Amino acid sequence: MNPLQQHHQRSVVAAAASSQSPRSPSSSTPFLSVSVTDPVKLGNGVQAYISYRVITKTNFPEYQGPEKIVIRRYSDFVWLRDRLFEKYKGIFIPPLPEKSAVEKFRFSAEFIEMRRQALDLFVNRIASHHELQQSEDLRLFLQAEEETMERLRAQETGIFKKPSDLMQIFKDVQSKVSDVVLGKEKPVEESDPDYEKLKHYIFDLENHLAEAQKHAYRLVKRHRELGQSLSDFGKAVKLLGASEGNSLGKAFSELGIKSEILSTKLQKEAHQILMNFEEPLKDYVRAVQSIKATIAERANAFRKQCQLAETVKLKEIELERQRLHRSEKLAEAEREYNELKAESEHATKTFESIVRLMNEEIGRFQEQKTLDMGIAFHEFAKGQARLANDIAGAWRSLLPKLEACSAA
Repeated sequence: MNPLQQHHQRSVVAAAASSQSPRSPSSSTPFLSVSVTDPVKLGNGVQAYISYRVITKTNFPEYQGPEKIVIRRYSDFVWLRDRLFEKYKGIFIPPLPEKSAVEKFRFSAEFIEMRRQALDLFVNRIASHHELQQSEDLRLFLQAEEETMERLRAQETGIFKKPSDLMQIFKDVQSKVSDVVLGKEKPVEESDPDYEKLKHYIFDLENHLAEAQKHAYRLVKRHRELGQSLSDFGKAVKLLGASEGNSLGKAFSELGIKSEILSTKLQKEAHQILMNFEEPLKDYVRAVQSIKATIAERANAFRKQCQLAETVKLKEIELERQRLHRSEKLAEAEREYNELKAESEHATKTFESIVRLMNEEIGRFQEQKTLDMGIAFHEFAKGQARLANDIAGAWRSLLPKLEACSAA
């Protein structure tokens, strides 16, 4: 478990101590603890996939018992994310890791572990959210048998016929809100200064995070390449030392051994940077994309509210005209007006709810981001300091022997 996940578990307990607290050992305090473990490859070829054991421990009365273990695959996690996105407008639904289409990476041990950690983080963010944790879809995901989940995935979800449909709509709404913010479209839009500030903050944040993640990836690659070069150099120098057979040969041999040791340390540090630095940055890039999708939902809700309000006004004018002329269609017009007015009021309440929830969510997101990024950068700095000390110590220990050879 990486430091970011450890921190999330600690923050989940602290945040929910007064209500519902995952990872809590107390039998009296409500808690919901979820672990995604034991990835296993099943099937062959294009039909191959990874399954996970999802272990839930809870004392919530609506759950079937204190512990439940189910088997889930990536498409089940997608189903849960899609359902929550459809039902909880205004809430930032936690992001999922991307689905790799490249076979050689898709089933590598490193990719599988990265995916497992990301899925574990995804579920625990939902389980620790004061509203999302009450979702019936979450309970189904954590308790239903595999056959039930398969049927649920196959069913239509509202307007979405299958998870891939929502994935496309998810991309479309992000593109749509990008066009709005960048001025490519001029639909009816909010003019609230705080909302404008929020949109620009989110888009700037995405760009900055993506840039930092790109360079973190380059650091991983550089460490791995340097580690491989040191390993190759170490082997070559050891062979050179073996051909000498004197004090110089011994010094060369030790130089080769040190190079191979440092190669291992560099490879290990590259893995640590990947898991504890690059992945958290990538996770927050995905989180910002989820926020952009919520912004798009807010924009759609605002436009719908405005359109309905305008239609109600026009319908009201038409209704007054029919009343003046005592039209025989007056009763039907009044019914249509009342239905339209009710729909307009509902749209207004929906929009206001999205605004309220987004205001709550952005504060929570910024607070969590500050903590998580602090941990990620702290772990990165510690790792670099540790590696620098190891490298300096290794070369320093060789200096006396190499100096003795050069003096001779």
